[in-house]
Amino acid sequence: MKIAVLGTGFGAYHAHLLTKMDGVEKVFVFGRNESKLQKLKEELHVDITQQMDEIMRDASIDVVDICLPSSLHRQYAIEALENGKHVFCETPVCYTLDDAQAMRHARDRSGKRLLVNQFIKFDPAYTYLRTAYTDNRYGQLLSLSLKRETAPLWGDLGLASITTNLMIHELDYITWLFGREASMNVWGSESADKKQSLVQACFHHAGTYAEIVASSQMPGSYPFTVGYEAYFEKAKLVFQEADSHGQTEAFLWEYTDSGKNELVLEPVNPYVQSLRHAIQCFADNTPSIIDVDHAIQSLELALALKEQLVSL
Repeated sequence: MKIAVLGTGFGAYHAHLLTKMDGVEKVFVFGRNESKLQKLKEELHVDITQQMDEIMRDASIDVVDICLPSSLHRQYAIEALENGKHVFCETPVCYTLDDAQAMRHARDRSGKRLLVNQFIKFDPAYTYLRTAYTDNRYGQLLSLSLKRETAPLWGDLGLASITTNLMIHELDYITWLFGREASMNVWGSESADKKQSLVQACFHHAGTYAEIVASSQMPGSYPFTVGYEAYFEKAKLVFQEADSHGQTEAFLWEYTDSGKNELVLEPVNPYVQSLRHAIQCFADNTPSIIDVDHAIQSLELALALKEQLVSL
């Protein structure tokens, strides 16, 4: 399979991963920065181009992997689909439902696949939690608290952007668990410069309460942190992963009547797994848990929460 990566920012990371994967015959990289392209060519032996038309008109390219800003996803996803290529798209898939619907319509017309990098679904700790929930392993899931916390390192993450640009991964997860049926409400607070915020979103679904706490205004000394606390009828699960200065510490604890137990899961890079899953789905035309239809569900939640937050 021949894959073209659009972008030399996060796209460079995708290119590094793809060149090591089975089933990938050749990797092309599109970008505007010639020095970045030349570096990738020397390091990875990929083909490079600064001409988008070369990618879109090359009939030998099977997949376009879009790592450009989300505001450009609609344009290039549609163009790739119309040129007979599958599309793998970074998150957030886009910023408006009009754009998302246009991308889905292009997929339907083309007969090709459009998958979105909802990598949280491949993180072992989150996969374990979903399996415990769907298998009723510990009885009913009563309450779930998800968190994502960061110092102000990622640009504007005020109330008008935090739901799509930071919380989207937890929203991907909420819709994976509950679909779009959960009722919701939200509270938020913004920094003085309006570029950072703290948000708490609450959901209710079939007897289960869930919340997402997301903050982009943690102190500079605070590590980038994700995690959850899941309360079941017969157990509690506690997961946390913190990344400080390139050092990652993570744990998943299970509390039952039998005692406290650390669950040691097989270490997996969720980005790698998401890409592998996409390539397999493109090759075999098998169902996918990261189809654009799933991404649209979480985008709908993100935009509904945003609407409530900006009206506070």
